[in-house]
Amino acid sequence: MIDWRAAALGAWRGTRGGPTVTYGLIAACCLLFAVSPVSGLNPVYGTGDALLAAQGTYFRRWGVVPAELMSGEPRALLTPFTALFVHGSWLHLLGNMLFLYVFGAMAEERMGPVGFGLFYLGTGYLALVGYAVAHANSEQTLVGASGAISGVLGAFLFLFPRSRVTSLFPFLFFLPLRFPAWIVLIFWFVLQWLAARAAGPGPGVAYLSHVVGFSVGFLYAWGRYRGGDRVKAPAAATEGESQP
Repeated sequence: MIDWRAAALGAWRGTRGGPTVTYGLIAACCLLFAVSPVSGLNPVYGTGDALLAAQGTYFRRWGVVPAELMSGEPRALLTPFTALFVHGSWLHLLGNMLFLYVFGAMAEERMGPVGFGLFYLGTGYLALVGYAVAHANSEQTLVGASGAISGVLGAFLFLFPRSRVTSLFPFLFFLPLRFPAWIVLIFWFVLQWLAARAAGPGPGVAYLSHVVGFSVGFLYAWGRYRGGDRVKAPAAATEGESQP
């Protein structure tokens, strides 16, 4: 007989098959971007003005519009989920996927694939809603996985504070240097917080959603894993390189 309880527990805690959810999220974001009008690779959307119109419609349909979300419209309530898989440019996509690749695998290993998947979606949703609450009258469309990935960074800071990552800092002439994760992530968080305070109305990077996502991710990890699942000794370096 199959022990369904043991199987479910194993799925929750994870297996040795690798960070399947992390890789699945990266694959989904890349695939959806490639077939979207934003990538410029899909000839269905045409070129020139037709392509620009298709991009605007695409962002409006799948992205978060704070004014619509705050109105409580049923369709708008789903957009914080769909917006996590929509990106505004190749640079936007690659930057987010790099951070997810670097920090997601170890977080998933600790949380398990089911727990990590729910954490990623829940944190991303709350990050986008938090931004919408602060900009309730805005008609500017918000897209991207940054809020969810910021949550992953916040959880990583609590779970693996002494893990070392390779980072490039502009004021150090972009030299690839290795630092403990807690230094890199706290530095990143402070930058996002300062940028959120300085941000004005209109288009731009939604730094506030980064701050909300990071805070939610850290608090979740603190509440869930403070009993002893935290890695206190220096851990192996994460995969890839981070670039705050």
